[in-house]
Amino acid sequence: MERKKIGLALSGGAARGFAHLGVVKVLTENGIPIDFIAGTSAGSFAGAALASGLSVEEIIELSRKISWFRMSSLSFSTKGLLSNAGIGTFVNQHFPVQKFEDLPIPFAAVACDLETGKEIILKETGDLATAVRASCAIPGVFVPVESDGRRLIDGGVVSNVPTKAVRNLGAEIVIAVDVLASGATYWGSPSTLLGIFFQSAMMLLRAASKAHHYRADIVIIPQIAHLRPDEISKMDEFIKAGEEAALEKIDEIKRLIFSEEKFTADEHR
Repeated sequence: MERKKIGLALSGGAARGFAHLGVVKVLTENGIPIDFIAGTSAGSFAGAALASGLSVEEIIELSRKISWFRMSSLSFSTKGLLSNAGIGTFVNQHFPVQKFEDLPIPFAAVACDLETGKEIILKETGDLATAVRASCAIPGVFVPVESDGRRLIDGGVVSNVPTKAVRNLGAEIVIAVDVLASGATYWGSPSTLLGIFFQSAMMLLRAASKAHHYRADIVIIPQIAHLRPDEISKMDEFIKAGEEAALEKIDEIKRLIFSEEKFTADEHR
């Protein structure tokens, strides 16, 4: 019998993206197959690593080498404070595959065209490092990434949880992981203009992210509201939270896959 194809949609969220690794670890340990992956921003980095053939254990070990210093540098540009060229260097140095067409698992990275505001899905062919950089190019922070005559920025602007992108790859069952949906209790009550601006921006981003949940069959939300998106040093805490959130959903995931497989088998009788 032929089972339904399973897709993983990984959201953006900077260092909170480490929680994706905990989710994938639990899925792998429970024998949940992953046929397609789509990622936005931090989710594009984790997704590209997994799609390139690295095991989750290998990705976790590689992630211990990640730092803001390694991944970014001053841009000396009027288009952004920093360059994220370091992300591309890291991908080329450590991922076993550098081209979309060579990936063992079909993958899509979501970016946004700065001029038109349109969602840009990078997939099938082209340079993996450039796609991940584009998907991670937080506007105003990182210089936009040039690709095929377009200036691309962080896909979180238009699709922070890329459920549509993974459906379009061919996924019939979608497991989404949203590392922003749990909120941000670390802010407290903002008392400055800048604090109010950032907290409001995060609220808008979370609301926009949840608007993409409806395309998913399962939505996993790690409980990391107390952790800031810049806290790379707390990687193990993020990973553990991802594991705990996935374990809470694992029985539901198994029931869904089992029922879909049974339904498919019955259809062929």
